Amino acid sequence: MPISLTEKAAIAIRKVIAEQGLPAEQTHLRVGVKGGGCAGFTYTLDLSEEPQRENDEEMDSHGVRMLCDMSSYLYLDGAEIDYRDEIGGVGFVFRNPNPTSSCGCGGSTQA
Repeated sequence: MPISLTEKAAIAIRKVIAEQGLPAEQTHLRVGVKGGGCAGFTYTLDLSEEPQRENDEEMDSHGVRMLCDMSSYLYLDGAEIDYRDEIGGVGFVFRNPNPTSSCGCGGSTQA
């Protein structure tokens, strides 16, 4: 099951792409994990015009092109990325079915 965006997250990504004046057809969301965070890994989101790399998995969700390197994909397969704009905070939230432990902040995972 690929990584997906909620409709709210896709709208927020497209808005950022437009606000930054990036070419919508060439810009994709790079999703990944890196070492760190309170439970072992931290999620990463970056907008990039860089072409797809050899070890990237390519996905599309609500019209947003996404790339994820295979080592991150192993941790994120089936994850959903949402966008919250609430009193408690504004930002992207990962719902990941794969972590074996988490700290509760929504910003890190350990597999």
